[in-house]
Amino acid sequence: MFFKQLATKGSSLAYFFGCGGKGKAVAVDVVAGDEHWFVDQAYEANVSITHVIDTHVHADHYSGGKRLAEMTGAQYCLHENNVAVVNYEFQALRDGSLIEAGNVVIKVVHTPGHTLDSICLVVTDKRRADQPWFVLTGDTLFVGAVGRPDLAGEQEKMAGMLYDSITRKLLTLPHDVEIFPGHQAGSLCGAGLSGKPSSTIGFEKRFNAGLQHKTKEEFIKALVLDIPPRPDDMTRMVAVNCGVA
Repeated sequence: MFFKQLATKGSSLAYFFGCGGKGKAVAVDVVAGDEHWFVDQAYEANVSITHVIDTHVHADHYSGGKRLAEMTGAQYCLHENNVAVVNYEFQALRDGSLIEAGNVVIKVVHTPGHTLDSICLVVTDKRRADQPWFVLTGDTLFVGAVGRPDLAGEQEKMAGMLYDSITRKLLTLPHDVEIFPGHQAGSLCGAGLSGKPSSTIGFEKRFNAGLQHKTKEEFIKALVLDIPPRPDDMTRMVAVNCGVA
């Protein structure tokens, strides 16, 4: 298995990984302007990009995911909630969907809270083990923080969804599973993000400031009191990423 993390614009983190032996690769959360980096990486690794995935419709940057998929002939993937939202065709993912890239298997986990369509990607390398190796957590769980819950409105309701997604789906993964989030320090998608671009489930469970509240009610109250300013030009970014502007 190969794995690359790209630190890019707006404190975003994008990912390129897959199975070199079978020549298959996946790109996740591509930022507009970075498409040729992924094409070049695929060429150097002698692999084909089969799937391009956005973990949600982004509100803080323009996505390059759809364009990269068009450039490479890959499937462009979003959660199925977006069928009635975006103005283009895509491969609809749902909770429990599996994507295979050679010996690499990706399990889709629907984790609403930051947005209604948010997903995380649990990745297993079958050549190494049957257990998951790492999870791409998008804007649901960061190193040192959790995602903001206000972008879709009803911030208390969304914060409750986020709590359930994190505690019931992510924190139930083995403690040694690595996490790779969609952003690092400097992003407006959460408050208090670390500059360290990866962690583990066990470490975040013990030390993530957003996860130290004893009850769901305490989590919600603390989260809605510490929401960063909205990203500049957020409305237009969402519209462009949905294909309606």
